[in-house]
Amino acid sequence: MGPARSLLIFKLGVLAGMIGSAALLKQVLPSRGDEDSDELSLVAVLDGIDLKSRAKAFRGGSMLAWFGGISVDLRDAQLAPGARLTVNTLFGGIAVETPPGWRVDSTAKSLAGGVEVHGTAEDDPNAPVLTLDGMSLFGGIAVVGKPDDEPAAATTAESTPETTPA
Repeated sequence: MGPARSLLIFKLGVLAGMIGSAALLKQVLPSRGDEDSDELSLVAVLDGIDLKSRAKAFRGGSMLAWFGGISVDLRDAQLAPGARLTVNTLFGGIAVETPPGWRVDSTAKSLAGGVEVHGTAEDDPNAPVLTLDGMSLFGGIAVVGKPDDEPAAATTAESTPETTPA
């Protein structure tokens, strides 16, 4: 057997093992929390989660995206003092939308991925603080401060005029 064929078989085995492990993890770690929960534990493995929180005293929680994605809109939530959110991705993505009046202190790191925090009240010492920590491996974490009148997700496409054949 040639070295290229052996390497291909090895890579396929690693991929099959990761997907098998992800499927098992999906059964073992269920998501907890809904739109009124003050604390979330969201797990998106091989699927996606979309949540719009209306928590009265959001304390944070944890999010794990493994070959999946999580989108959480916190613009209608009230932040509790000492709120902490732990986010981790592996070949997945997490998007968190906050009101522009919140300050987000992030210590999240990434390896072959990205962590982006912007549009929050970084300069306001009196703003409520959400502490963000976690790790992104081959995935992405984005925390964006958006006003309530902006769409929750970038789903609007630019309209292009249709042309008809002559």
